Amino acid sequence: MDLTQKRLPAILIIVLVGILIFQYTANTSNTKKLIDFETCEIYLQDNQINSKKYLNEYDSKCLDLKNFNTSP
Repeated sequence: MDLTQKRLPAILIIVLVGILIFQYTANTSNTKKLIDFETCEIYLQDNQINSKKYLNEYDSKCLDLKNFNTSP
C-alpha cells in the first residue's frame, strides 16, 4: 500500500501535464495572430467562435509604414 501512495502523486502530475500539453496544442491550431491594418494592432482570430481578441500590442513594421505614408 505504501508503494501506490508514493506513485500516485507522480502519476497525477504526469496526467495533468499531459492534459495541459493537449489543451495547448489543440488551442494553438484554432487561433491565428493577425494585424488590423487600420490601427496596426495585433489581435487573435479564433476560428471556432469567429471572434477577435485584441492584445493591446502594435506591429512596429505596420506603424513605420503608416508613418512613412503619412509624412509629407
